[in-house]
Amino acid sequence: MEVVRFHRKSSSNDVVVSTLPLYRSAPPLEVRLEDFELFAIDRLRVLKGISDGLSRGKKPEEMEKLAVDLWKANMRHLQATENVNKDIISHFVLRLVYCRTEELRKWFLSMETALFRYRFHSKSSEAQRVLMSEFRLPYKAVSTAEFESVKDKLGQVARSMGQNLPAADAIFYKVPFEEVPELVAGRRVFIHKGHAYVAMNQVVSLVVTQFRSHLSKALILTNRKWISTIREQEKDRLAPIVEALCTSYLGPDYSQPKEFAEISIKDIDQIAKTSFPLCMRHLFEKVREDHHLKHGGRMQLGLFLKGVGMKLDDALAFWKAEFAPKVGAERFDKEYAYNIRHNYGREGKRTDYTPYSCQKIISSTPGVGDHHGCPYRHFSEENLRAALARMGVGSRAIEDVMGKVHNRHFQLACTLTFEAVHGSSCDAGINHPNQYFIDSQKILQSKNGSMA
Repeated sequence: MEVVRFHRKSSSNDVVVSTLPLYRSAPPLEVRLEDFELFAIDRLRVLKGISDGLSRGKKPEEMEKLAVDLWKANMRHLQATENVNKDIISHFVLRLVYCRTEELRKWFLSMETALFRYRFHSKSSEAQRVLMSEFRLPYKAVSTAEFESVKDKLGQVARSMGQNLPAADAIFYKVPFEEVPELVAGRRVFIHKGHAYVAMNQVVSLVVTQFRSHLSKALILTNRKWISTIREQEKDRLAPIVEALCTSYLGPDYSQPKEFAEISIKDIDQIAKTSFPLCMRHLFEKVREDHHLKHGGRMQLGLFLKGVGMKLDDALAFWKAEFAPKVGAERFDKEYAYNIRHNYGREGKRTDYTPYSCQKIISSTPGVGDHHGCPYRHFSEENLRAALARMGVGSRAIEDVMGKVHNRHFQLACTLTFEAVHGSSCDAGINHPNQYFIDSQKILQSKNGSMA
């Protein structure tokens, strides 16, 4: 592989530099296995944050600030000299992770292109020109004579967008109109004889098109390498990490209760109504109704209850009482109690199991008679609408939720449900059922405190 070259600022002169890699080829760096995964997870936090922001309909200027903040929070290395290496390594690891299916490629391509756009846009004009030169784009600036001949038309376009008229020394590039489709679609360029006149402050569109085209082709090539050689060669080392990363949960650990340390059986009915997310509320109602849950449902609800503060003795008492109409005490102790103690780390390997994240729940595949999974993904539209109405979600909010469901933004649909039920915004979005519970309890306790 070739070494990726970057322009850096010289200490002896004022050479303008670019710190935005183009990811043309993977660098010949030795990467520790821990860094391989950790760097990728940090970058994934950035991409998922951008995805959430776009799904919530944030404005372009809000998205640019969000992307910059996410990058600063997640992609800084303890050693400043390693920042660029972390950037490059994390990109190529995730390229390997997301090359494997059409759906994964589409998401990664979209999010990496958006990230590149925001990072490019945040650079100075000089740094942008350096990046343009690295793309080796075959476009030259429009001559002064040609600029004068189309200046009035360029002014009309500027006025239509509420911008100042182009100055006499303004730089425009003349490019085939099909290479700037978003500018053409938004009527933000003057087109003449098949060419678009692109202002310097619009070149991001031109560069992003090139970036997206290169990355799209690279993902296909990476997929071929993954199938033909990498997957088999690395089946015991890298492949398990690669295959798990795209469904990794990136938030806090909820294996132990945090702020609300304990819930008792006597309070659970009321708490379930006020603070359980729909996935857990549905399971709770079903175990109350049917006095039984299949293994997937018991795991999903049981670990959630553990994470919100139900002690082992209470968990055994809760499940035993709920199953009692169908399962005798002796059979319960023999067939079910072991698994409950196992989840609390008291049996087997004594592993302290973690409650399921939204990502894990969404990716599950419930069968006939199962009640686990994500209602926003696995319920029929009729059943989901009815369940939302029972939670007290208004008709207008239900339509907003269903809109996100139809676009497969299941976690955002849950976030909108949370906001509708609690009358409070949740800018971070819902990423874990236990996060839903904790945030709900905070809101309810603050309301009760202010009422007192």
